Amino acid sequence: MANGSDLESWIAGMPKAELHVHLEGCLTPDLARTLATRNKLPPPPSLSSLTGSGNTSSYDFHDLTSFLAVYYPNMTVLQTEQDFRDLALSYLTHAATQNIKHAEMFFDPQAHTSRGVPFPTVVRGYRAGIMTAQRTLGISASLIMCFLRDQSAEYAMATLMESLPFKDSIIGVGLDSDERDNPPAKFAAVYQRASREGYLLTCHCDIDQPNTLTHITQALTELQVDRLDHGSNVLAQPDLVDLLKSKNIGLTCCPVSNSVVTADFKGPDIVALLRTGVKVTVNSDDPAYFRAYLNENMLKMATATDLSRAELIQLQRNAFEISWISSWRRSHFLALLDGYEKSTLHDHDQNHVEGIGNGAAGEVLAA
Repeated sequence: MANGSDLESWIAGMPKAELHVHLEGCLTPDLARTLATRNKLPPPPSLSSLTGSGNTSSYDFHDLTSFLAVYYPNMTVLQTEQDFRDLALSYLTHAATQNIKHAEMFFDPQAHTSRGVPFPTVVRGYRAGIMTAQRTLGISASLIMCFLRDQSAEYAMATLMESLPFKDSIIGVGLDSDERDNPPAKFAAVYQRASREGYLLTCHCDIDQPNTLTHITQALTELQVDRLDHGSNVLAQPDLVDLLKSKNIGLTCCPVSNSVVTADFKGPDIVALLRTGVKVTVNSDDPAYFRAYLNENMLKMATATDLSRAELIQLQRNAFEISWISSWRRSHFLALLDGYEKSTLHDHDQNHVEGIGNGAAGEVLAA
């Protein structure tokens, strides 16, 4: 366990990258109420069962299925470009306070187009929020368009085609929503076309789902993803771990949300993958629902596992290294992280010399 009375402030000060956050999962109860009022809509049913008030409230769910049953109905308050702009800006404003330097944010256009909101309204709104945040907060951000896996592959392909005029605003594609009976292979042709169009590729393989190792294998071999979202069950199959390492494919893990939708936050698995040399990262997933942004997820890993501070730094180094940004920007962010490590960890601190695995620690900590 990384320790010290200043642990929380040390994590807060660390330069960070967020690679797994759903913009629709950043819809706080307060913002949902505001948008409902603006659009002259009744508040979503989930708001009537909240405990507490405002942004400290908690939506009521206990697993992935019940979470999705709350998640999608809440989106009805998102109607206009301004609504989507305000949602993106709300998350990025909070991210900036947590010293997040770069965020790659999922969005679900089908959850909006299926209820009559035009695709351009969604993308233009989110893009406006990003541009405002970049200009006023100095935070770097980009969009990843997700397909809903519990919808048809034909609908996903139609959504992909609708996105093409907006390729300059979307860096990659992903796959999310209910995984049961919706394997990655269902969308192989969609991913092949997305790759030809120049999109980078990722895919959710949620933890402890039926056939999870088969789904991970399909994502890696049939979809040919560049990253894997969640995916920590890969630890149960060594040849898949070796495949991740050989292809330099990172995992975007979300410990706090894991602990809500399953019985385990998967911290020990994340630690084991890190020490094996997999480029595993820590992220927030749906922070308005799980009441934990990136700093809280890092703190969870720091206090509930035996990670050293040097290894907590390595989690963020991994995030910058597998991020979909230019090489010069990556070098800039990594230099900030290196400087933070040097200025906050003493040369002879025991935390500063603990191993990470496969000889990586010596290279990382010698700086």
